[in-house]
Amino acid sequence: MKKIIECVPNISEGRDENIINACAEAVRKVSGVTLLDVDPGKSTNRTVFTFVGDPEGVVEAAFQFTKTATELIDMTKHSGEHPRMGAVDVVPFVPVANVTMEECVECAKKYGERAGNELGIPIYLYEEASQNPDRKMLKQIRAGEYEGIKEKIYKAEWKPDFGPAEFLPKSGATATGARFFLIAYNVNILGTKEQAHRIALNIREQGRGDGKPGRLKATKGIGWYVDEYGMAQVSINLDNYKITPPHIAFEECVKDAKELNLAVCGSELVGLIPLEAMLMAAEYYMNKENLFILDEKQKIRLVIERMGLSSISPFIPEKRIIEYMLDKENEEPLASLTVRDFVELVGARTSAPGGGSVSALAASLGAGLGAMVGWMTYGNKKFEKLDSTMRQLIPPLHNKMKELISMIDADTNAFNDYMKAMKMPKKTEAEIKQREEKMQEGLKKAVEVPLKVMNTGNECWETLKEMAKHGNIASKSDLEVGAKILETGIWGAFKNVEINLPQITDEKFKNKVLQEGEILIKNSEKKLSEVCDILNKR
Repeated sequence: MKKIIECVPNISEGRDENIINACAEAVRKVSGVTLLDVDPGKSTNRTVFTFVGDPEGVVEAAFQFTKTATELIDMTKHSGEHPRMGAVDVVPFVPVANVTMEECVECAKKYGERAGNELGIPIYLYEEASQNPDRKMLKQIRAGEYEGIKEKIYKAEWKPDFGPAEFLPKSGATATGARFFLIAYNVNILGTKEQAHRIALNIREQGRGDGKPGRLKATKGIGWYVDEYGMAQVSINLDNYKITPPHIAFEECVKDAKELNLAVCGSELVGLIPLEAMLMAAEYYMNKENLFILDEKQKIRLVIERMGLSSISPFIPEKRIIEYMLDKENEEPLASLTVRDFVELVGARTSAPGGGSVSALAASLGAGLGAMVGWMTYGNKKFEKLDSTMRQLIPPLHNKMKELISMIDADTNAFNDYMKAMKMPKKTEAEIKQREEKMQEGLKKAVEVPLKVMNTGNECWETLKEMAKHGNIASKSDLEVGAKILETGIWGAFKNVEINLPQITDEKFKNKVLQEGEILIKNSEKKLSEVCDILNKR
């Protein structure tokens, strides 16, 4: 799955459109990175940029962004309401999808080292990237702001983590680090500011400041009244949505509002939200109401309705959910093609897409046909007694289908690392050795992708057998086709494993992969026969 990291750098400039646009363009020029938002503030004289990409791309974009900003911004002429200490004030890296906090810390360090060495900017690590308790919080590092750096930076305890330990009047200093995704979220209350604040005090982690914590961890909150909306709001910052997600904050506000005889009229998301947070809310409401929904768009619609996310302005998923804002066609160019275009591309005078991508597609179709038979059974009055069974059988096939679709492109991309290694220099013995090591790593990756197709496809068999026992028999041929094409996809993936193994020098790895593949092939042949036998006996 694609790794997505968000970077939210802040520059000390919110009035000069030429500078702001130049910084934005520096990000746009980096391949594989998507600029999501540019939010300038004239009174604060500060602009917040939001962009996302994979770890390598997002670090490169942050560096190019910083290079442009420090060339154009002069801190000796800066004034504004927001605390600041540098032209590029803060550069946080935030995990969004399929990445760990440790990976984001590594991004912050790579960025900090490069910006410090190549641009000569003093760089401080903060939050998860800092090991110093006296320099962990941003407000600790920023204390005294730009004006205070002149003396502070020469003290031993304030030596930067990267870059020179000297005051640079034009650029100041920069803080970089890793933090969790912060979700800004408001719950609408038909009541007074005081009543909304009372609810905020109940739920926020700090509580009322009397030493007794509120109910929700990693949560900040206050109450205010918005004249524009004609109602009060509980304004909430969720510092870690995996600890306290928005739907839990919403339900707790609803609970307290009921006790105060107040009405809750939906809620408002400020800024962007990761897809995971929305799907967590969907699972909550599905479990609460015993709903059976697999389609992702329907899950998002459920959350929008249950939390009233369109109460202030229309909640448009494509503009508010980070993953939906990315260019899916660039992420999965093959899977995004029409059937006709894909088949014609396979038949063209190119080596890719080839047998590996076609095998992944075949396996995904097998799982898809299995899920289809489930849907042709579920919700049908004639088979009503099987609804609970179908609720168990459809999801795993649906999920495996989605996983296998993503492997259509993964297989074609599997040789990227190998091809890069082939182009590495080979003039010295050290270069030759490093090139060979990278080539071997690339070959192993090229083998592991089709092996994953085999394993993922193999995980469908037991569910397909149960579907053969219970599914709508009128769809018998669909399930037979599904089973056969799944088996073909697994067989085809194994052929892609076999053809690359001879070039790998790690005999232990080769033997392990070959043994695993042969077991999967035999199991696949056996399970195909079992599925067909079950269907023929019905």
